[in-house]
Amino acid sequence: MTLQQLADLEAIKRLKYAYCRCVDTANIEELKDLFTEDASVRYEGGSYTFETEGRDKILDGIRYAFHAEAIAQHHVNHPEIDFVSDTEARGTWYLKDWFLDLNRKVITDGTAFYRDIYVKQDGRWKIKRATYSRVYEIVTAFTDTPNITAHYLAKHGQKLPTENNATLQWK
Repeated sequence: MTLQQLADLEAIKRLKYAYCRCVDTANIEELKDLFTEDASVRYEGGSYTFETEGRDKILDGIRYAFHAEAIAQHHVNHPEIDFVSDTEARGTWYLKDWFLDLNRKVITDGTAFYRDIYVKQDGRWKIKRATYSRVYEIVTAFTDTPNITAHYLAKHGQKLPTENNATLQWK
């Protein structure tokens, strides 16, 4: 690898780590800078599929999913990054995630493989395509609310719309 590729590799890793942090903290403003305008995603779990094109639609979906009544944790590791050119790279990451939805009263626990495409625009790496498919997913319903002693999204996530006003839903 060249010195520039090593620097680009580190920049792509930092991009993906920032993506996870921004998702878990509902930092939509910073997340916006991590995607290209024409980005697309396909997140496929055992109980949902979310697929859309365009940065604004992606951000709307994330804003809807990571709301004030959710707790989320995304951890990615084992990056396998390959450079297609000086301005394009592909990456595979192992995801371990955990998600608690107080509104639906379910906990989702699982792993997946992200398969991403990155492009370098104006000297910065951005996500052009992000996909994952589950290795496993366990969805567990609960009746008693866990003893939550800290809850960042309660203060920083958006309040859920009422069922009748919801316009974007994960299917």
